[in-house]
Amino acid sequence: MTTQLLLRALAVVALIQFIGHGTLFVRARPTHGPEEVAVVQAMQSHAFRFAAAPRTYWDMYFGYGLEAAAVCLIEAVLFWQLAGAPGGSAALVRSIAILFAVGNVAHFLMLARYFAFPLPMVFDAVIAAGLSLVAVAL
Repeated sequence: MTTQLLLRALAVVALIQFIGHGTLFVRARPTHGPEEVAVVQAMQSHAFRFAAAPRTYWDMYFGYGLEAAAVCLIEAVLFWQLAGAPGGSAALVRSIAILFAVGNVAHFLMLARYFAFPLPMVFDAVIAAGLSLVAVAL
């Protein structure tokens, strides 16, 4: 498999991660009983001043979730663009592949520590491994 094809495949993986994360995050509702509903309601109702604007804990939680989905979309677009980089750009593509491989490993570790969601961890592991292969192959 060429690095171009591998980067295109990783772009598709990141795009699937974006679609999954964005869709599931936006559509998620409390399903674990009244305690979970109470936590969500408390997050939605407790406002505080943050950066000179009133926000709730729900705003912060929901905003982070959307941001995480957007990062997956940015990765997908970047990997697709890198696949089309001219042959003389190997050093630049390698450095970006290493940067994003490390970033995906860090995200994997944060997911393992704070969320323990196996499916997103698989996507991060596949992307990190693929980018490592790209970096070595260039």
